[in-house]
Amino acid sequence: MSQETLLQDRTFKQVIVMRHDLNMRRGKQIAQGAHASLAFLSSRLKVSGVVSMDDFDEAAKAWLLGGFAKICCRVETEDELLAIRDLASQQGLEVHMITDSGKTEFHGVPTNTCLAIGPDEASKIDAITGELKLL
Repeated sequence: MSQETLLQDRTFKQVIVMRHDLNMRRGKQIAQGAHASLAFLSSRLKVSGVVSMDDFDEAAKAWLLGGFAKICCRVETEDELLAIRDLASQQGLEVHMITDSGKTEFHGVPTNTCLAIGPDEASKIDAITGELKLL
């Protein structure tokens, strides 16, 4: 069985985990989630100034060439967000934490708002986030 056939048999996604306790405006939540999702690409741009498909592993390539599947979940506290980050990192998943500057909300205090996990195989991410409530 070819590598391409193996990839077709699996699903790939990215999960955005948002803090629900901050009571962010809906637009703020959307912006923070977009920051988290794009951090996957922008982290590579910061290194070399360009991005090539060669910069990605097979799971990320499959996600980029597919439908960019994203799932948005929520946690109730910063401690839960940090625990999810730590667990995903320990499992070898790519994780990007977003810390808002606090200029428009949060009274000028930098605040961890959300994170993105992946993209990667859905089963790997589900092992970390599968029990979280949807946003």
